[in-house]
Amino acid sequence: MRIAPLLHIGRGVTALIGGGGKTTLLCTLAEELRARGSVLLCTSTHIRAPERYPLVTGGADALRAALAENGAVCAGTPAAEGKLTAPGVPFEELAALADYVLVEADGSRGLPLKAHAPHEPVIPPNAQRTVLVVGADGFGRPVAEACHRPERWAALAGVSPDDPAAPEGEARVILAEGFGDRVYINKVESAADYEAAEKLAGLLACPVVAGSLKQEVYTVCR
Repeated sequence: MRIAPLLHIGRGVTALIGGGGKTTLLCTLAEELRARGSVLLCTSTHIRAPERYPLVTGGADALRAALAENGAVCAGTPAAEGKLTAPGVPFEELAALADYVLVEADGSRGLPLKAHAPHEPVIPPNAQRTVLVVGADGFGRPVAEACHRPERWAALAGVSPDDPAAPEGEARVILAEGFGDRVYINKVESAADYEAAEKLAGLLACPVVAGSLKQEVYTVCR
C-alpha cells in the first residue's frame, strides 16, 4: 500500500512537521514518488542525512546533475554534530529543479508528540502540502516523557506534564496551533492504537491518515 496518494502529495514542495517519524516518512515518500519523477530531500531546520540517498552540498548545477543521474538526492549544508541544515539554494529554485521536494521542517528529538515554540515550524513559503506527524506510541505515556516541549504541550492541552498524553489533548494542541493541512498518525499497530487514532481524527477538521510506516499499512480516518 502507498501512502503518498492517501496524503495527496503532489508535485512541488511538501513540508513534514510534528512528532517523531518524519524522517522515516520522508524516505517512504521519496521511494514512492521517485517512480513518478525526480525527488529532492532536504530540511529547513536540521536533519541527519538519510544514508540511502546521495548527498549534495553544492548549488543548483550540482543538484541538477545529481538528480539527472540518481533520480533522488538529499541536499543540504553541513552543520554541527554531523547534521545538515537548509540547502544554499532557495526553496523556490529547488521546486524548479525537482518534481518533488520533501522538506523536514521541524525537530522533535525523536519524541512521538510535539508542541511548537514561537519560531517553529519552519515551513517553506511555497509548500503545497504540510503533513503533521503524530506518534500513536505517545498516547498513554506521561506528557513529560512523550512530548517535545512538554510544558507547552500540557498548557495547550489543558493538562499537567505528569498526566498521560491522550488523543483529546493532542487534538487541542493541533487545533490551537493551526499547523498542517494533513495529519498522519504513525505507529498505529494494534486495536488500541486504531481506537486512539480514530478518536483523534474525529476531533480534527483536516484529513487524517493513520497507519504504520514499518508495516506499510495505512488507512484513511477522515
